[in-house]
Amino acid sequence: MKRLVVLSGAGISAESGIKTFRDSGGLWEGHDVMEVASPEGWRRNQDLVQEFYNLRRKQMYECQPNLAHRILAELEEHYEVLIITQNVDDLHERAGSSQVLHLHGELRKAQSSLDPKLVYDLDHWEIKKGDKCAKGSQLRPHVVWFGEPVPKMLDAIKLAQQADIFVIVGTSLEVYPAASLVSYVPDQAEIFVVDPNIPSSKLHHRAKHLILPATKGLENLKKILLKP
Repeated sequence: MKRLVVLSGAGISAESGIKTFRDSGGLWEGHDVMEVASPEGWRRNQDLVQEFYNLRRKQMYECQPNLAHRILAELEEHYEVLIITQNVDDLHERAGSSQVLHLHGELRKAQSSLDPKLVYDLDHWEIKKGDKCAKGSQLRPHVVWFGEPVPKMLDAIKLAQQADIFVIVGTSLEVYPAASLVSYVPDQAEIFVVDPNIPSSKLHHRAKHLILPATKGLENLKKILLKP
């Protein structure tokens, strides 16, 4: 069975109603991204950061996977599908995808603000002030903020290196190191890009570009991949 590796970004979840900060001038819910997605922002105003992610988590639970998420799950009948997502929502999992690597963390988890190796599953949408880890420090969102290392990058590189087919969907290829993953794809692998906005200068020279939103683009890609 061929290995289909997917790099997904905010564009795939936008069609489920999850907002992206790049579509609103670098603002998330009216906040500068560095206020709510950086260690400095956390040190300045923990209450603001917690409220912001609590609301995003609440919104995530109210949203549903869309056709693009479901198509990737359906392709597991024909391919070994390995998803590397830059998204922190759980829509891939809820759509039925069984192998998902979250490069930038997960909203449905919390981590210690003292020891990032202490990670806890959440069964609710709110992390409250005073919720603490086993070492006694405040829990924070399990999200990789700007300026922090990306612990799962090496795992993602290994997946990219194993691809027979590599699909980029819903990402601007602006965020590094995630955007560099395409450079690790084997020379013999096919590369597809599904996104209406990626400038041609960002594309790998071998990539086939489907200039469409995620749902329409993956509908077309499914037909290409399953063609007899």
